[in-house]
Amino acid sequence: MANKNAYTSIIEKIFLSHYSVNKDYVEFERSDLEKVAIELNIDVPRNLGDIIYSFRFRTDFPEKIIEKAPEGKMWVIRLAGRGKYKFALVPDKPIEPNPNMISIKIPDATPGIVAKYLLNDEQALLAKVRYNRLIDVFLAITCYSLQNHLRTTVPEMGQVETDEIYVGLDKKGKHYVVPIQAKGGTDKISIVQIEQDFGLCKHKFPLLICRPVAAQFTSEDEIVLYEFGEGDEELGILTEKHYKLVSPDEISDADLKDYKKR
Repeated sequence: MANKNAYTSIIEKIFLSHYSVNKDYVEFERSDLEKVAIELNIDVPRNLGDIIYSFRFRTDFPEKIIEKAPEGKMWVIRLAGRGKYKFALVPDKPIEPNPNMISIKIPDATPGIVAKYLLNDEQALLAKVRYNRLIDVFLAITCYSLQNHLRTTVPEMGQVETDEIYVGLDKKGKHYVVPIQAKGGTDKISIVQIEQDFGLCKHKFPLLICRPVAAQFTSEDEIVLYEFGEGDEELGILTEKHYKLVSPDEISDADLKDYKKR
């Protein structure tokens, strides 16, 4: 709680110090975090990056920041270069599972010994997606995991990281790159992560077709996958599917007949 209150005070002070009316972005630097902590007589957090991470993916902004966004808009924090950031206004469209979606049953192929020793939500999610070939199923292409936690520098963004990256191909020989953002627990999927994934693909894999995906647990065995696309002015969800991992005997003849009609 002490950390949360300190983070809130610091990020609020930085925003309000740089904000001006009718501005749709507010720039600041990593060094400002330490300066403001000292000004507020707050112990400088050991991990300054955790302040940024918290408000990008885990915690809501303070009310004094939220109220500065016009109707239909929300603030996010974008990377703006090495050690540089900016608050930016984007459409207020939270990425959350559609409660009206019907789950598709998938025979759980997670090896028992792996399931027994999974350590945390994010790693459990990535493992279950990988062993059940959910990216192949979801995107209808053949995919292979290339690397976990790919961290690199992208021009005009700075250092970015994606949880896992796949490469794949289809029946026509097209090659794809699929960056995966995985969220478990209370962490939220943020559109800024998807922007970073598009930037990463364009910089590191310019000849491949980029299809960013986000994965999220809704329960221990139910996984939501989203595919994102670039519109004329903004990013958005192209496809959303819900998959429920079950033992093979839980898939009934009625289920198979239902899937046959879809």
